[in-house]
Amino acid sequence: MDEMSNTYRFLPYIPEPKRTNEWIYEIKQLVNLHNQDNISRTMAYQKFFLLHPEIKWSFLASMVSRNAGWNMTDLKGDIFTRLLHPATRDDLFMTYERANWSIFQDAFPQLLLYHYSTRYKKKMFHLFKEFHISSFMEEEWNRYWVERDDHRLVHSLIINEQHLIQGPVIEHEVFKKRVFGSTLFFIEDHLHFSSVLFPTLEGELLGASVHGFRKIENRILLGNKLFTILFHPDHHSSFLNFALQVEHTGSRRDYEQYCKGVPETNTPMLHQAYDDVPHHWKTHTDWSIKKKMNKDWYKEQGLPHGIELTKWFFHKQRQLEKVANVKDGLKKIWKRDRKKKRPTP
Repeated sequence: MDEMSNTYRFLPYIPEPKRTNEWIYEIKQLVNLHNQDNISRTMAYQKFFLLHPEIKWSFLASMVSRNAGWNMTDLKGDIFTRLLHPATRDDLFMTYERANWSIFQDAFPQLLLYHYSTRYKKKMFHLFKEFHISSFMEEEWNRYWVERDDHRLVHSLIINEQHLIQGPVIEHEVFKKRVFGSTLFFIEDHLHFSSVLFPTLEGELLGASVHGFRKIENRILLGNKLFTILFHPDHHSSFLNFALQVEHTGSRRDYEQYCKGVPETNTPMLHQAYDDVPHHWKTHTDWSIKKKMNKDWYKEQGLPHGIELTKWFFHKQRQLEKVANVKDGLKKIWKRDRKKKRPTP
């Protein structure tokens, strides 16, 4: 299968002389087509990057989206089905899914309008308002059109996406109470909210993590670190080769098959584990109107220390399995003691 040929076919030709409402309709149809689930989003980001390699954020988004899929199917794997109540796992899945959907719903129209702007050599960023995209991003895309500063655009898109999910996901009353307000000790340190892995075909897992996932500043810092790692000349080709050769299924087997001497986490493929979830936005607000920009968010970073996470990650997996085994053991003891205490007839 010719990956490049398929990529060029994934965005249809739209005749230029269209009215504004027709353009809006066409773009919305494409967004809805590719925003079905984590698999379709991940591949849409990746195909867009192959079509427009100058838009580096799209490859970053595809690799982070792969991680979101793995996090989702973890909740149906051997370990977390023993550790967490089904209702808790459902809440966590919806948190991942809602964030994944929200970012795509906002970002993919931006990418599409850029694509058709380049095709017709005419800016179309004035249509951002029709898709409730922040005025901040309209300004940044107009700036990119002139300056072609691809690094600044990546940083801007990271800033935008993290502010975008702060209200409807991180601070949403349901998620805030059931997930981010939970007293479960492993929410941040063990459910991978704050760590992202970039696999290679050589069985390496590189990436970064950050504490305090709920704070926008920390997530922006993580995004900037991940961008530096993903496009570092020593590693970029390895990550790209993995992405091109390994179909994203949502299962951690996607990369575990290349890791030697480690047990599989036995997570299912996403389409086996979950049905599509309908979403909608009740309200739209422009987060950037009242928000002051922090210059540090645009600061270029060197390659972070400790990006080799292979041993660390699988050690953490083994720790979680031990916790699950202990919990199973305690359940058996509780059931046995309860059975003993039952009065004889």
